[in-house]
Amino acid sequence: MVAHVVLFTPRASMTHDERATFVGALEAALRDIPAIARASVGRRFLSGRPYDAITTTAYEFVAVIEFASRADLLAYLDHPAHETLARQFYLHAERAAAYDIDMVDGADARQLLS
Repeated sequence: MVAHVVLFTPRASMTHDERATFVGALEAALRDIPAIARASVGRRFLSGRPYDAITTTAYEFVAVIEFASRADLLAYLDHPAHETLARQFYLHAERAAAYDIDMVDGADARQLLS
């Protein structure tokens, strides 16, 4: 499994219409790109744990898009719906970080960590 993890904070000055356009592009990408195995989007909350205080860059949202293979990730990144989303993302993100990650089941963590 491959995960495309995107952390982001939108510009505070985004208008309602700009947010609607961005969300529409996200919905279209998640709906129309067949290479996606699973997608989740979330908003950060503070749990009061020590890691809240040591986070050096705070992001408001996260998207985790999962794929069966690296080839599927590349198909997603090259898809026209993703290109539309990326244009909106770069236009409206105040802060962002993206990571592509090879994933294994937690029971198999030893193969990555040792």
